[in-house]
Amino acid sequence: MVILTLLHPQHRTPLKQWCFQREPLIRIGRAPDNHIILDDLLVSRHHLDLRAVDVSAANASSARNASWHLVNHSTNGTYVNGAVMSQGLISENALLQLAQGGPLLKLQILAATGSTSTQQPPIAKTPQLPTLPKAPSSRQPQSQPCAHNGNPPANLFCIHCGLPVKVEKTIRQYQVLRVLGKGGMGTTYLVWHPTASPFSEQPQNALRVLKEMNADMAKIPKAQELFEREASTLKTLNHPGIPKFYDFFVEAGKKYLVMALLHGQDLEKRIRQHGTVPAQQAIAWMMQTCDILDYLHNHRTPIIHRDIKPGNLLVQAVSNQITVLDFGAVKAVGIPSGTRIGAEGYAAPEQAQGRPVTQSDLYAIGPSLIFIMTGENPSRLYKKSSRGYRFMLDGYPEIAPPLRQVIDRVTEPRASDRYQTAKELSQALSNCL
Repeated sequence: MVILTLLHPQHRTPLKQWCFQREPLIRIGRAPDNHIILDDLLVSRHHLDLRAVDVSAANASSARNASWHLVNHSTNGTYVNGAVMSQGLISENALLQLAQGGPLLKLQILAATGSTSTQQPPIAKTPQLPTLPKAPSSRQPQSQPCAHNGNPPANLFCIHCGLPVKVEKTIRQYQVLRVLGKGGMGTTYLVWHPTASPFSEQPQNALRVLKEMNADMAKIPKAQELFEREASTLKTLNHPGIPKFYDFFVEAGKKYLVMALLHGQDLEKRIRQHGTVPAQQAIAWMMQTCDILDYLHNHRTPIIHRDIKPGNLLVQAVSNQITVLDFGAVKAVGIPSGTRIGAEGYAAPEQAQGRPVTQSDLYAIGPSLIFIMTGENPSRLYKKSSRGYRFMLDGYPEIAPPLRQVIDRVTEPRASDRYQTAKELSQALSNCL
């Protein structure tokens, strides 16, 4: 049996898995006729093949731990354990990267289970996804703890009992598996909630992100307000483009926020690491952002995000869909603010003055498009013209005239001169495709 696991590019946590029992050929690529379909612009339509090899017939010295032969079909290349490979034998636990900076797949080869029949079943075009950890075996006495032997080094869960291989510590009911990141506001952990999903379901659904507020930040009233505001806001929202809220609590004097685990990369990091994207992709992402803003602006308590920028727009690894992050700066429409919040180059003039409106969120779509299509800091292109300060896009042919007109209008100095709703802006962007 072969298991291929799509890994998070930074954290190496599992995103998705495919299981193949006795298939002699596995095709991987972007086209819908592949066995594994990866919707990523770096992946070719038919990127590579994995072909089963009769290792008894192969040279023993080179094929001792290998039973699959890789054939690359992509001009973008395929990397095996960091080295480019056009074709050759690959071994257990090999890491396959489809193009430099592309999706990362881990190969696991397990002993086949089930029927011993030698008849080959037809290749399934959409293999059924297995659960990441396995349910506890009924043959294993429940009183005897599993030693977690034989697990690959990067496995989060034991392939025998389904429980975490290593728990760093436990915070309330959440078992900390690893640290995802540390920042000025706090520490982010990958945690498992053991009672969130029974073993009959997919236990990866019980993976969560736990944000812990730093002790020094907890002494600052404004920092506490923003942390609690993010929790209280997320609790009221339900949209696929917004992180799902699970819990907020105080433990040992520290505040914690629990959210859904999102696999992907924010647009700022993505563009800086992999370069700019074509207009069609940039427009699609901004239209998705408009859909999320439309939900926020028309919520039962209308909300202004106030911090729309590439660093707060995450592209999910599997779906290529946008998720809006960081709800610590949100403000209800109609409530006086006075607080100046917003990133330089992305904040509308009225927002920089502490008077944000819903059109302030729309304004940020303009400079966001500029950044992801040119890689330039939009504040550098914000210059004085005969019509006041505007984004000057001369010398950037990748931004076609129709899209320039949309950017020009959505970044008008006066909010009343911009597109008035997210739907209106989305339609204008759609007309540029």
